[in-house]
Amino acid sequence: MTTALGVGVRQVRRWESENPPWPHPDLQQALTELLGQDMESLGFTPPAGRDRSDPVRHSLVGASVAAVGLAAVPMQSAVAMQPASVATDFGAVTRSHRRLYWSVAPATLHPAAVAHAALGCALLTETAGQTRRTVAAALAQSYLLAGRIEFFDLRDGDQAAKTLLLALPAAGQADDPLLGSAILAHSAYIPAWAGERDAAVERMVAARTYARRGPASAEFLAWLDAVEAECETRCGNTRTALHLIGHAEDTLARGSEHESPDWLDWFSPVRLAAFKGNTQLTAGHLPQARTTLLGVLDALAPSEEKQTTVILGDLAAVEAAAGDPEAACGYAVRALDQLERTWYAMGMDRVREVRRALAPHQHERCVRELDDRLYGWSATVSALSR
Repeated sequence: MTTALGVGVRQVRRWESENPPWPHPDLQQALTELLGQDMESLGFTPPAGRDRSDPVRHSLVGASVAAVGLAAVPMQSAVAMQPASVATDFGAVTRSHRRLYWSVAPATLHPAAVAHAALGCALLTETAGQTRRTVAAALAQSYLLAGRIEFFDLRDGDQAAKTLLLALPAAGQADDPLLGSAILAHSAYIPAWAGERDAAVERMVAARTYARRGPASAEFLAWLDAVEAECETRCGNTRTALHLIGHAEDTLARGSEHESPDWLDWFSPVRLAAFKGNTQLTAGHLPQARTTLLGVLDALAPSEEKQTTVILGDLAAVEAAAGDPEAACGYAVRALDQLERTWYAMGMDRVREVRRALAPHQHERCVRELDDRLYGWSATVSALSR
């Protein structure tokens, strides 16, 4: 440390004395960034006339606020630097929110995640060094979770785009390229769902660039392939998508020496098979899609309720395309049963797509029974409000 700061052993010993001299501004900034505490917490007493709102504190706070794209906050909100333990505590809540995503209603969890992110922004102005980087990583994860809820659960792509735009600089403050890659890959979904392939591809190129700064696990790289495959499927390029999925399968089979980050809890070999089944369905490979999706349905854990609705919807679509409306309605009703327990907009989208595909059979009894379930009072109100 002494070499990096241009400080000799003698100066360090003076700082370790009972009454250490107040360091110069550039050394103050280096010490607070390196050790994650403010000057007084490190044992320094400011000279008379100098308080905690000195230029060094102002520059640190300004950099943190600008990094997450927020308006300037009053300096009194950063009067005291937080202890290193604040990063652990803040991160623990972020992890809890991430686990709650799989069972708590999105309309309930989303406000909590957004409020937690607001707290993280405030904490960035009150931390430094490794503490600030740890808080920034958890903040980026909170914004990513909020963006995922907005896109996948609430179907609000515009808001998801804004939220992910806040997540990326937070990941930059954390100096976490894999987290940045994950945020960029999620942002690729938004133009892909609108059929804007060029924008989706550009974001995937950026995501892969960040991933190369890694170290990225085989699972993470396979997930990037799966995201790009789904984007290509949405844009009508199923051949390219199937090639990407094959590459992802090979990547998982080879494995790697790097471990996946703990926040990568939305992907697994089973989830990759789910991507594959949907692409096979879109490509018109119905027997293959049926086999793949049935395998996924058997392999999904009971806790993966949201993904179950998507798979049931895709199986219903397979049977609708195969000309078996009764089987299609059977799967669609099972998806609706699951949606009553755990809402997932993506799952409901699948059911609605199946119902449109069943238009030629709308006078059959099974389709009318499906309509009775799909257009009950609560379901109709929910559909009209989205």
